[in-house]
Amino acid sequence: MSSTHHFSFSSMTLLALITILFVFPAVSTSRNLLDHHDMKTGFQMTLKHVDTGGNFTKLELLQRAMKRGRKRMERLYAMSLAASDATVDAPIHAGNGEFLLEVSIGTPPTSYSAILDTGSDLLWTQCKPCKNCFHQPTPIFDPKKSSSFSKLPCSSDLCTALPTSSCSDGNCEYLYTYGDYSSTQGVMATETFTFGEVSLPKVGFGCGLDNEGGGFNQGGGLVGMGRGPLSLVSQLEEPKFSYCLTSIDSTKSSTLLMGSLASVNKTTNGGDSIKTTPLIKSTSSPSFYYLSLEGISVGKTLLPIKKSTFSLKGDGSGGMIIDSGTTITYLEESAFDLVKQEFTNQMQLPVDDSNDTGLDLCFTLPSNAQNLEVPKLVFHFDEADLDLPGENYIIADSSGVACLAMGSSNGMSIFGNFQQQNMLVVHDLAKESMSFVPTQCDQL
Repeated sequence: MSSTHHFSFSSMTLLALITILFVFPAVSTSRNLLDHHDMKTGFQMTLKHVDTGGNFTKLELLQRAMKRGRKRMERLYAMSLAASDATVDAPIHAGNGEFLLEVSIGTPPTSYSAILDTGSDLLWTQCKPCKNCFHQPTPIFDPKKSSSFSKLPCSSDLCTALPTSSCSDGNCEYLYTYGDYSSTQGVMATETFTFGEVSLPKVGFGCGLDNEGGGFNQGGGLVGMGRGPLSLVSQLEEPKFSYCLTSIDSTKSSTLLMGSLASVNKTTNGGDSIKTTPLIKSTSSPSFYYLSLEGISVGKTLLPIKKSTFSLKGDGSGGMIIDSGTTITYLEESAFDLVKQEFTNQMQLPVDDSNDTGLDLCFTLPSNAQNLEVPKLVFHFDEADLDLPGENYIIADSSGVACLAMGSSNGMSIFGNFQQQNMLVVHDLAKESMSFVPTQCDQL
């Protein structure tokens, strides 16, 4: 078994830190879902990256994604601690993701872009009459013009599942706050949501009348995909979804699969290549997808990381979550230092200390290099050894450097979307498991 990966770095650029996706029309594989509660089929959507069409240089794209990722990590960590603190009145949530999807709401349907967020639960959009609304690229939803809009009573299960709610004339009102001081406040309701050509009636959502902060103006709301009862995935008959993020240099879109379509077919995908690991539940942050990371290997070396490094603590700190909205993987500092040291030992290239990329570890490439040999990187999750392809953790730039696409953190580790490229990542809430299937995502 080889302990290295070979790949050509001539086609790789700094863009390899950003999942740049292109917009294609949303497609669907099933039609005319008559009954939301009998949803035996699923649907497929395309995902668009938030920086698509922004006309940024490679370096600007890199800096933007790293900046967002660092801020998001701080918010996620603050959430995990705040949730275990009984004195906090309004728990905060992650907010901004890296991907958008097109959603239609109401009868007749009105289309808007929504941020996909696997770090929070609430599905919401801005609604008229707006007391306070941020600018959005599409018209704001007007419930009075929809025949399928219905306010939720305070006694409803979704109302009682809210972290912060109140009652007005028997109707459920909500407040949902995010870590960058953005918030949405309004009335809880049910409505028909259309994804591609599939319509789901009676989906619970927040109709936002007072929405503050600058975190959401790429779209007109947010689709929470966390593990809590408010999320879109939890409201499905089959609480399961998967996404497949295309490689950096692909011009094809990424894909989101919901419900039955998210299932892994062992015959077509090959049973041996499927890696499945149990999800861990955090009492203080039950919405997060925590994984049990037991160790990391670089090349043939199993790093001497203390067993407790990635364990979830009683106060909500520690642990590793998998997150679609964080670009690169962040490891607890003591573990990252060992990864960094081992890569330095095994790469046999001079370390580049210029700090031009914003990454912690870069190497100077020889001027005549055509192929780059990099040590294998394996994440040893509970019951699943995930051997990453080289392009999912090393990026080479035309300026002659190759960098490790990872960083260090304190208090929480995050498995980011750069490490998830060209893998079908299946979140199964019923089985409480996460599966990784090597997949050519641009062919889905």
